[in-house]
Amino acid sequence: MPPVATALSIPNLTPQVGVGELVVAKNNPNPVGRPTLYDPSYCDKVLELGAKGKSFEQMAAQLSVSYRTLCRWRDEHEDFCHALREAQALECAWWEDMAQSYLVEHKEGKKLNTGLWSRSMAARFPKKYSERVRQEITGADGAPLLKGVEITFVDADPTRFIESD
Repeated sequence: MPPVATALSIPNLTPQVGVGELVVAKNNPNPVGRPTLYDPSYCDKVLELGAKGKSFEQMAAQLSVSYRTLCRWRDEHEDFCHALREAQALECAWWEDMAQSYLVEHKEGKKLNTGLWSRSMAARFPKKYSERVRQEITGADGAPLLKGVEITFVDADPTRFIESD
């Protein structure tokens, strides 16, 4: 009878009956590498941080992970992806509320630096607040400027072809 190894001492491995080899268990999708730090409770945490106006980078710092890890979790976990989208909407709302609170100058209240706020919003939410202007240059009645290019080669030394007697 061939020896059959036990999987008790090696995690994520199960014996293949009769052969004596170990195979990776099918119920564990990540048999190698470091286990993920992702926790579904992070969905609530990013919503809480978004409601406080925190950026994606600040959320990563609060969760003690890198920006790349947050991006990977977003791509791997649909619920986290939805939470991040909602958190960004909450972040935008927080910043808009801050601006509305301080745009009207109160007698003894704080005054908003509107130039700084405008640039900050354009940087944080470019699709909504960008001040970019797109210009296209066209010919008459919207026609293209060029319809084609013609290249003519001219010999710089015309005396080359004159025969001398």
